[in-house]
Amino acid sequence: MKKHSFRPFLAYDDKWRVRFLLALLFLTMLVLLARIVYLTVYERTFLLKQGNARTVRVIDIPAHRGMILDRNHQPLAISTPVYSVWIDPHQFSLQDTQIPALANLLQESIKQIQATINDKSKSDFVYLKRQLSPDIADQIKALHIPGIYFQQNYKRYYPEADAVAPLLGMTNIDDQGQEGLELAYNNLLQGVPGKERVLVDLYGHVVAVQGIVQPARPGHNLILSIDHRIQYLAYSVLSKAVADNKAESGSIVIMDIKTGEILAMVNAPSYNPNTRPKYRNNNYRNLAVTDQFEPGSTMKTFAVANALDNGKYNANTMVDTNPGWMILNGHRVQDEENLGNINVTTILQRSSNMGITKLTLSMPPNSLWNLLHKEGFGQSTHSGFPGEALGSLVKPRKWSDIALATLSFGYGVSATMLQLTQAYAMIGNEGVKHPVSLLKIDKPSASEPVLKKKVAIELINIMQSVTAKGGSGFPARIPGYNVAGKTGTAWIMGAHGYERKHFNALFIGIVPASKPRIVAAIVIKDPQAGHHQGGQVAAPVFSEVMTAVLRDLNIPPDDLTQKGKPDEIKPVVPKPH
Repeated sequence: MKKHSFRPFLAYDDKWRVRFLLALLFLTMLVLLARIVYLTVYERTFLLKQGNARTVRVIDIPAHRGMILDRNHQPLAISTPVYSVWIDPHQFSLQDTQIPALANLLQESIKQIQATINDKSKSDFVYLKRQLSPDIADQIKALHIPGIYFQQNYKRYYPEADAVAPLLGMTNIDDQGQEGLELAYNNLLQGVPGKERVLVDLYGHVVAVQGIVQPARPGHNLILSIDHRIQYLAYSVLSKAVADNKAESGSIVIMDIKTGEILAMVNAPSYNPNTRPKYRNNNYRNLAVTDQFEPGSTMKTFAVANALDNGKYNANTMVDTNPGWMILNGHRVQDEENLGNINVTTILQRSSNMGITKLTLSMPPNSLWNLLHKEGFGQSTHSGFPGEALGSLVKPRKWSDIALATLSFGYGVSATMLQLTQAYAMIGNEGVKHPVSLLKIDKPSASEPVLKKKVAIELINIMQSVTAKGGSGFPARIPGYNVAGKTGTAWIMGAHGYERKHFNALFIGIVPASKPRIVAAIVIKDPQAGHHQGGQVAAPVFSEVMTAVLRDLNIPPDDLTQKGKPDEIKPVVPKPH
């Protein structure tokens, strides 16, 4: 009886438990369903934002750096696509069978790769190699090594290499300008990086590109006034001259007289900007702009200009230089020999210290300084080149005779090659000074009259005597062309004063003299091969370079009385000055 009465009770209890469990499951499903509805409807925006924050990224797209071109649109600097190879040390293993092949492509040993990884052991991002060519990057990709990733960048390439290096400068490994015109015009050249939306995995690696948010804007091209043919030619000749004369360095600046455009700006020795050496030296500097020096006898041209401009002298005015020396304020001024009674033309032709001093002392004390200041000495040329030196043109409260004398023959004043070139271009441009331009221009900017036209023309005629037979600049002559120029030889200033066995040898010339188009200035620093004077060292460089330049620019001859080839003209050894 008891047994039968217990079974109905158990059956009823089982039914209650089943119903309870079903109800609990139903409620649980309702709660979950309500939660799903809540999250998908009311919290959808928040959840999407949080999810995207963990899987979607907006990354930069590198912008293509603008090219630097010469005046004829020949490339001087180009950015080419390259790849950086990087790894995630947590995924990458040196035990992979393809590691020897990887090391071979990277041109590194396995030990070097291990050392690189050890240096960044706590990082999720380690560069193995930067700026690899696309071909090498493709070969590494074909190895299919886990944990290796690639990043596209750009590398600067300079087709003219060392011929343009000090002028253009170079970029760093991130393609940002570091020197020269690359630095000066970096904002123009670099462009604006773009943005793209990508999906990343758990480790932050890009697994898919969703689209471009903002396209990259490439940098603007920069068109220079430089002619790459003239630049390369000048560099080749200058490099040989520096080596042959065992000189420390040399510079050439070539300018279009009518526009103020720089056609070539060259320094030697130079460097190869495509290799990015680790250690830098003076070869990196654009010496023609950043280095200043006392220009010596090349300043005598402006002392003569000052005398002519005053109206007191002309080319044939006689000046007594006897006895060939004088004492001024306890200092001796002298010529190498007593030239006696000579005219103004001969003073410049023979580079007479005595003659130029007498001209200057007969002028108002401030007149020469005022002329030099108007010509731009002691001031920036506003070329835009980084680190341009200003030179020095000090104006004392009271002029002494020796201060005026030394100023007239190029001591006590310092200048750059660019300043000297601009000043001589002014003479060739009938006394009108144009602003200097390293960029190609259609027409010159506002010009500034400095000398009377008739004075500039007379001065050009006088300067032709310097390259005539017997003149200090005879080796600068060019067959078929009249050359107006001036030599210069100046002691180099050292830590303890003038170094009597170390010189700067200079020549500055204008061609064709009858209708000036081009001016070129050359300096050879500290030649030690036996000759040191401007006429011996720098003038032949002018002749060789400008012979080719005149031909390349198709500038017609202005002196058909000269015959023979350049190597048939036998230059005389110029007298010291």
